[in-house]
Amino acid sequence: MGNLFSIGEILIDFIPHQKGIALKDVASFTRVPGGAPANVAAAVAKFGGTASLITKLGEDAFGDFLLEQMTEFGVRTDKIVRTKEANTGLAFVSLRENGERDFSFYRNPSADLLLKESEIDADWFQQGDFLHFCSVDLVESPMKYAHLKAIGAAKARGGIISFDPNVRLPLWENPEDCRKTILDFIPMAHIVKISDDELEFITGTAEETKAIASLFKGDVQAVVLTKGAEGADLYAGNHKYSSAGYSLEVEDTTGAGDAFTGGFLYQLLNLDTRQDNLEAVLSEHHQELLAFANASGALVTTGKGAISALPTKEQVLQLMK
Repeated sequence: MGNLFSIGEILIDFIPHQKGIALKDVASFTRVPGGAPANVAAAVAKFGGTASLITKLGEDAFGDFLLEQMTEFGVRTDKIVRTKEANTGLAFVSLRENGERDFSFYRNPSADLLLKESEIDADWFQQGDFLHFCSVDLVESPMKYAHLKAIGAAKARGGIISFDPNVRLPLWENPEDCRKTILDFIPMAHIVKISDDELEFITGTAEETKAIASLFKGDVQAVVLTKGAEGADLYAGNHKYSSAGYSLEVEDTTGAGDAFTGGFLYQLLNLDTRQDNLEAVLSEHHQELLAFANASGALVTTGKGAISALPTKEQVLQLMK
């Protein structure tokens, strides 16, 4: 079984104790670890895989907390660098009554954006490994170029590249910069995971079939379209595979997409997936892959916090039954 490497942001999510009110009116929060790449790594580790996080943390109390949390969840932290040049990133969240979120970020810059390409070692990666990344840390910064080096190194060693755009427009100078950067990086990935509410923004078309087709550029072999409680569609090898979601009582949707992705990638790692057999594995195992991923994402929404609410593998399998 290969290893998962997840590169990008790790930060503190401050989750509100009150639902259905504006962020300015929230009186108290719970501190939990977050950041999409960290969430995915934690999910893979909790399900029983080997996962490493590639990032940079501030030499501050929040950085200490996140390092402890990653270790507790089984994520390897030897590729996390510490710095005094910037603080660890923070995100304050407000929850609507349906569990959907609004964010206010404190990272201008945060420590993760200062990871340099010189701090990426090509020898980390081997055939059968996966490298996962998102778009939040692709803003113009040293971290953007660290991504490029990691992607190139992992791919050259036979690794599979996974990209979840995970659009967060407040972190960009303007929406077009975000969209252009995402489109620049999509062809570098073998697997693209995208949510239904991001598809039109990224592709520029509202027609789903045409939008999905436009994502198959460069090295892209598979596109996963997530639709919340309605499940997900997998496009691979000129086929479309659909899977229903799970209806559970939602507390907080933070990290649901990341838990989905972690479940999906964990299963692919468990099936010894490589660049040369990716489409074959997806075709043969699409049903179990999507069911496990959907159950992982659904279960996270029943608790608060993307990582703290992660289910066990046994809980996922029980829901699938």
